[in-house]
Amino acid sequence: MSVISIGPDPSLVYRPEIAVKENKKKEEYRNYESGSLFDRVHHTYKLMHTNQTLEFVKQKQAEWAGCTHTQMSMMDAVMSLDKVVDESDPDVDFPNSFHAFQTAEGIRQAYPDNDWFQLVGLIHDVGKIMALWDEPQWAVVGDTFPVGCQFQDSIVFRDQTFQDNPDNNNPNYNTKYGIYEPKCGLDNVHMSWGHDEYLYRVMKFNNCSIPEEGLYMIRFHSFYPWHTHGDYMYLCDEKDLRMLPSVQEFNKFDLYTKTTELPDPDRLKPYYQALIDKYCPGILKF
Repeated sequence: MSVISIGPDPSLVYRPEIAVKENKKKEEYRNYESGSLFDRVHHTYKLMHTNQTLEFVKQKQAEWAGCTHTQMSMMDAVMSLDKVVDESDPDVDFPNSFHAFQTAEGIRQAYPDNDWFQLVGLIHDVGKIMALWDEPQWAVVGDTFPVGCQFQDSIVFRDQTFQDNPDNNNPNYNTKYGIYEPKCGLDNVHMSWGHDEYLYRVMKFNNCSIPEEGLYMIRFHSFYPWHTHGDYMYLCDEKDLRMLPSVQEFNKFDLYTKTTELPDPDRLKPYYQALIDKYCPGILKF
């Protein structure tokens, strides 16, 4: 892996006043109880959990599903993440483009023969470019969850941030199943709006050829209540359960490749451009 070594932690380049422990242990990731970024993270989730209603999600689906905002190559989209720092992430405070290459290179090391899996690692957060078109971060980043049914306790900050969400007190939406039927399948569930669902729709709209497992990784990698905490299984159909191990395998790299060294994108881009040319070539509609 080609890297740019910039010191004990890459976030110090952008936030030098923050002291971050080197050699972070796995159990220290996703700390939502304390830390130097806690206030920013909590504020982002408070806005998300207040405003992400079923009505809002349907509005965003209609607004973004037509992919009418711009046209660009996938590599240009990846590199545009240079301008995005995820305000919901308690673990990193550097541009998302570096995380893209970190994830891809981690997968490449473990799965050298699985090129589409590597590419998914590179592009999985590309949907965050919505933030560059004035979409607020609470409608772009962070863990996702179903709307139109009860908000489960496994959601981050569940007991602190949903009080002002009107769906929380709506009897049509605040029961276990809400508007859904048991085992209806996640494809029929409205997820909180964000970069996962947006990029999934971009991939489908442009007929990209990444296999179904990869599309599930893209669409549900932020659905931590499901793939990490085992919640919402009562909404899943057989296909969802069959795809779950793939999403969980991807999550290992998405989370634990946030290392103390940053990749050198210029050295890595030719390799990944070849994968883009194979699976999502040319100019895409976003």
